[in-house]
Formats: sequence, C-alpha cells, structure tokens
Amino acid sequence: MELSPKLLKLSRLETGILHIMLARPEALNALNTELMDELQQVLLQAKEEPSVKAILLTGEGKAFCAGADIKQLAKLNGQTGLHFSRKGQNIFRALEQLGKPSLAAINGYALGGGCELAMAATLRIASTTAAFGQPEVKLGVIPGFGGTQRLSRLIGKGRALDLCLSGRVITAAEAYTWGLVSEVVETHDLLMRAKQILNTLTALPPRALQSMMTVIDQGYDLSLHDALELEAAHFGLCCATHDKEEGVKAFLEKRVAEFCGE
Repeated sequence: MELSPKLLKLSRLETGILHIMLARPEALNALNTELMDELQQVLLQAKEEPSVKAILLTGEGKAFCAGADIKQLAKLNGQTGLHFSRKGQNIFRALEQLGKPSLAAINGYALGGGCELAMAATLRIASTTAAFGQPEVKLGVIPGFGGTQRLSRLIGKGRALDLCLSGRVITAAEAYTWGLVSEVVETHDLLMRAKQILNTLTALPPRALQSMMTVIDQGYDLSLHDALELEAAHFGLCCATHDKEEGVKAFLEKRVAEFCGE
C-alpha cells in the first residue's frame, strides 16, 4: 500500500492478507487521535484495493491494545467527548463494513477501546495470555466506540452488563466460553493460526463472503421476515456470479474450485 503510517506497521502476504499492527508498544498500543486517523486511512484504502482480500489486526509488544489514550481522554469535555466517541465509532464501523473478512489476533491486554476494536473485526482469536475488559466505568465514563452494543450482541445482555458495570477483566478462557473469541491458542502459535484462518477465507469467493457478512450484519436487527428477504436477495446476487458457476462445476467435477471474484 502507498500509505506510510507512523503508528501502524503494514505488511502484505501473498494470499492477499493485509497485516495491520498497532505500533505504540511503549503505550500498550493505546488509541490516540493520530493512530486512529492512520487506521481510518488504511481501512479506506484497503476497501478500495482489489488486491487486499482480508485484514489481520495485531498489536506490537505485550498488548493488543490497552484502550483509548488516557492523556487525551483527560482533556475531553462534553462536546469534544461526543466527537471523539463518534469518530471511533465511525472508524470501527468502517472495519466492520469493509466487505472483506478481518481477524483480530489478540495477545495480552484488549481493554476498553482495544476490546471494542477487536469486536469490530469479523473474527477474533486469542493467545492464552490475552485479557479482555471494558473498564471505562473506573474512569467515570462508559465505552464509547461501540462496546456497549457489540459486547451485548456477542455475549448477551447479562454478561455485557456484568463486564461494563464492574469494569472487571476476564481471561482468554472466559472470553472463549462466553463466545467473545472463537479460539484460544498458545502465544507462539497465535500469528500462524491467524494466517491459517485468513488463508482459508481468501481462497473462497469474495462476493459470497461479502454477501454473507452483509446479511448477518444488517439482518441481525431486522424482523425475521425482512432478514429473510435480505438473505434471498443476496442469494440471488451470488447465483448471478461467475464464482457460483465455477463452484458448482468444480464440485460436480470433483476438483478444487478456482474463484476469481467475479
């Protein structure tokens, strides 16, 4: 990619995976305005670049992301706080609606905004040393980057209330049991496993993946009738693609399909 961010490290894999590493290890990769601006720019470009097929999110050092930068948080008032919250929500929503699968590989702390960033990714896996929480209440605020909403949708209202009201931190094992992450692996296997998952996805038809993510995302809060209509519409769109023809033909011919994204 053409961008040269200072607080993110970007690398590309041959399979079309863009690896975005939060790179403020001295601050446990806390989300300041500069890092968030860079993330927004990278996501916008990744959305438009056909060669990018998936996103891998990690954090440099011993944490995934410890949350919003407290020094910047200290300066917020009612109006600037509202703007800061909306800014973070918009960036994380852009990740969620990228149209390409993303995976957060979480090592160490994923707290506050870090947990919210992970939840905006399509998938999440964690190392055995990962820890999750929404401790904003201990600072006199609430999660502002989507945490109150995505957490309840992922793990249920009761457990979301438990974490947000108490501000307590849970282990990777608890996060797995609650459905916040789909896998827990040893720290030294985390990156390899993340790449394996995304490599599997990048070999699949991208339009079908995009439709799948769109229907689940948009249909979740619709009535069942409307959600089924949305599903039917996207099923029809997929049936009109070259990749559908290739997938069915390859299955009948007992060979591996070669999808082209059309």
